[in-house]
Amino acid sequence: MVKLDIRSTSRTEMIDITHEVQKVVANSGLQSGLAVIFVPHTTAAVTINENADPTVQRDILYEINKVIPFEDGYHHFEGNSAAHIKSSLFGSSQTIIVENGQLQLGTWQGIYFCEFDGPRSRKIWVQLVPGI
Repeated sequence: MVKLDIRSTSRTEMIDITHEVQKVVANSGLQSGLAVIFVPHTTAAVTINENADPTVQRDILYEINKVIPFEDGYHHFEGNSAAHIKSSLFGSSQTIIVENGQLQLGTWQGIYFCEFDGPRSRKIWVQLVPGI
């Protein structure tokens, strides 16, 4: 397993980690299998979405922050219930097929670390599973 360090700079943010994950695959020599990306945090997530137009990430964050506002009468004493809810909706992991040493993402797809309670230092774990 490879552990990647990431630093968010905003309360909510989507950070493109596609190149970092591809670098893990390339450095491993894996030609065929799976890449599992896991975020070991309860107020962050990982997702796959468009990476050609950065306004897509802005729109996603804008809408998720409207649907799940930061302040809404939550009872959690830390004051970050919205971040926990967003993390659960997005999910803590993604699995991507690897073929010929390349992540098999669609033309417009990228892998995004989703920060919902930043800014913070975070971890991303990448586990490669060889194909059978």
